[in-house]
Amino acid sequence: MTGLAPLGHPAGASRLPTGPAWLFCPADRPDRWHKALERADVVIVDLEDAVAAENKDSARRAIREAGAPLERIVLRINAAGTRDHELDRALLREIPYRTVMLPKAEDPAAIRALSDQLVVPLIESPRGIERVGELVRPPNVIGAMWGADDLVAAMGGTGSRHVEGGFRDVARYARSRTLIAAKAHGLLALDAVHTDIVDVAGLQAECEDAAAVGFDATVAIHPSQVPVIRQAYRPSAEQVRWASALINAAADNHGVRTFEGRMVDGPVLLQAQQILRRHSQSAPVAGTP
Repeated sequence: MTGLAPLGHPAGASRLPTGPAWLFCPADRPDRWHKALERADVVIVDLEDAVAAENKDSARRAIREAGAPLERIVLRINAAGTRDHELDRALLREIPYRTVMLPKAEDPAAIRALSDQLVVPLIESPRGIERVGELVRPPNVIGAMWGADDLVAAMGGTGSRHVEGGFRDVARYARSRTLIAAKAHGLLALDAVHTDIVDVAGLQAECEDAAAVGFDATVAIHPSQVPVIRQAYRPSAEQVRWASALINAAADNHGVRTFEGRMVDGPVLLQAQQILRRHSQSAPVAGTP
């Protein structure tokens, strides 16, 4: 993290902390914010789902009273078109926090209206999935996240996952659409939460898949998920050995054609570089397990 400006601060407009483990934290529990920051790479202080309707005013007051923004914090505000969204926007005009997550994103105009903020649209509705290519285009968008349960509920469904825990096809489609749209514009891609907190193996497998296909981070809903996410995104020792050896062989041979029985071309070299990049970014935040 050294040398990077914090999220939520104007100096960090184009530079984000690295790290694959983002963590939701209720906005009405400021006593938990520092502890969350000790564990996670980025903390999403949540004014939406994590705060009951009767507590939203006190949550906004807690954020207002926090003063200078804490490092590595993103504010999840309420969805556009709601009264709480307008109250959240009024709050944003009073505080120095710069980066927000916009839930149930469906209209690029709502993102452009947040022109003083850096925005991570949360794509979690049928209309949002259909318009995801438009939602990542505004210049203040820095990444995109998708959500499974809200999406399926909005379609009249009863579950985004099979009994054994894997995503149903419609959720996997939304996941792929969001990832591809974000990467087409050079943005961060955040994978959806794994709501079964005790399913460590399922979370591990999901995060390993996310890292393999290009997601930058997975969002946690409980601190216990953070080390699992970090471990899954961290390349194995064998992957690092292979990538380093391939890069060295390519440099020595001015473009190696085969390596360890595998054909080598541009995409394979790029994959090796990405493995080494993830390895270099895998050191935990100070104070985390």
